[in-house]
Amino acid sequence: MASRAQVAEACSADLADRFQSVRSLSVDLAVPLSDADATVQSMPDASPAKWHLAHTTWFFETFLLRDHAPGYVAHDDRWAYLFNSYYEAEGPRHPRPHRGLLTRPTLAEVRDYRGRVDEAVLNAMPLLAKACPDLLTLGLHHEQQHQELMLTDLKHLFSCNPLDVALWPAQPRGHTEAPALRWIERPSGLVEVGHADGAGTFAFDNEQPRHPHYLAPHALANRPISNGEWRAFIEDGGYRMASLWLSDGWDWCNREGIGHPLYWRESDGAWEQFSLSGWQAVDDADPVTHISFYEADAFASWSGARLPTEQELEAAAQGADPHGGIQLDGPGPVTPRCPEDGSGLLSLFGNVWEWTGSAYRPYPGFRTAEGAVGEYNGKFMSSQLVLKGGSCATPRGHMRASYRNFFHPHQRWQFTGLRLAKDC
Repeated sequence: MASRAQVAEACSADLADRFQSVRSLSVDLAVPLSDADATVQSMPDASPAKWHLAHTTWFFETFLLRDHAPGYVAHDDRWAYLFNSYYEAEGPRHPRPHRGLLTRPTLAEVRDYRGRVDEAVLNAMPLLAKACPDLLTLGLHHEQQHQELMLTDLKHLFSCNPLDVALWPAQPRGHTEAPALRWIERPSGLVEVGHADGAGTFAFDNEQPRHPHYLAPHALANRPISNGEWRAFIEDGGYRMASLWLSDGWDWCNREGIGHPLYWRESDGAWEQFSLSGWQAVDDADPVTHISFYEADAFASWSGARLPTEQELEAAAQGADPHGGIQLDGPGPVTPRCPEDGSGLLSLFGNVWEWTGSAYRPYPGFRTAEGAVGEYNGKFMSSQLVLKGGSCATPRGHMRASYRNFFHPHQRWQFTGLRLAKDC
């Protein structure tokens, strides 16, 4: 039997390996970027890649090294103001819409900052693994969230450039055909949802506590909606039928002139979409993505169906492999792909985040964690909708059935799609 010291050493080594793996991927994603690429902010919802690289580093420097490593001296005291995101307990911060004005520090200086903090964390790992392993794990999952954000923010940035920028070469693929859309009846009755405390695996605070929930009789579509099916919605005038839309959605659609998913355009009678490999033909078999909740809800109405609840999708995903599906494994032009046909529910993890009809609100018995990290999720539980399942840009190993993503109903720069549901 291993001694307590051996167990502690193994835990420290495992955390060190995971720390290095996660931190390396962030740097690898930024390899193709110039200093200008990494500095520009294309809209207030997005952040510069340089800011993502620095903010995730500030998280480790502040909440681990400053608070748990005696004698640690901050790399630059001024940078806390620049790279704090929304932690009120950590004091004032640079306005989010102005992050793209930070021409200094340079990308090279931010990379140096990352290297220095990484070295300090690894040197202190035996102490940190003992004093705050849960906080260290939280920091790693926090960084994985920012890896996905880096990719989606870069996609939006380069879509604004008329030079048809390709950050990575397109990946070759053969012809595909979407599996037939089938309805799969799901069990009804009382189910347990949410992450179980003491389960031995990581979860964010908004996934807890685990609790019972009643599911009415329902069925789920076997796969996400495809580009081809969305094209039929467009051709049938779906964006012009007020009867399909929620009032707020119809106002948004008309105010913004919305007539197709984000990153789509018509060229010589055919649809193209912008990707991290530049403009590509829309493949009808692939899942539709970059749609808002408003669009997803209108499509569901047009289809004579509805959006699933978050509990319906979570219950369905509890028996699926969260490491499966199309997810992020390394740098490259991430994009949703047509799932392989098969029985049961396809693409429950990866490919596209699936909009639900559920408001992002606390679970019964939810309690905000103490300290600044308690601001991580709880204070955003208003006016947003839950999404489930992850996307092609979600780092593999980050996802689980209880995971709750959340966005405002008009937002669509993330890899958001939908799966239909209906009552039985």
